[in-house]
Amino acid sequence: MKLRFMLDTNMCIYLMKHHPPEVGKRFAECYEGEVVISAITLAELEFGLVCSAENQSTNQAALLSLLQDIAVAPFDASAAQAYGPVRLATKERKRDALDKLIAAHAIALGITLITNNEAAFVGYPGLIVENWVGSH
Repeated sequence: MKLRFMLDTNMCIYLMKHHPPEVGKRFAECYEGEVVISAITLAELEFGLVCSAENQSTNQAALLSLLQDIAVAPFDASAAQAYGPVRLATKERKRDALDKLIAAHAIALGITLITNNEAAFVGYPGLIVENWVGSH
């Protein structure tokens, strides 16, 4: 199956929490192998996990379950090369360093980034963004 989508961190959290339900429904319409997350997104999720002291075991189980269904794409040399133009185009935005890396990764793979934070990804050259919240 052809790779089509990269989930942003917020979409992963929605899938892990099974809310909002339309995200899970839209994900269920995808074929195995069409969806990945960036290694950068996994790093963000792991950080969130260690910060969630109260629900850490529940959140760990949810993350492990997610990773059974979605592959993690390594941030490789082509993603690093795509980062230069992304950062240059948005150099005035200082606070979204991880979003820039995720955007570059999706661009390098030639796939659509799925996010509920579309405003954070405006201005990245060559990036295609889609929002699954409210899609059904």
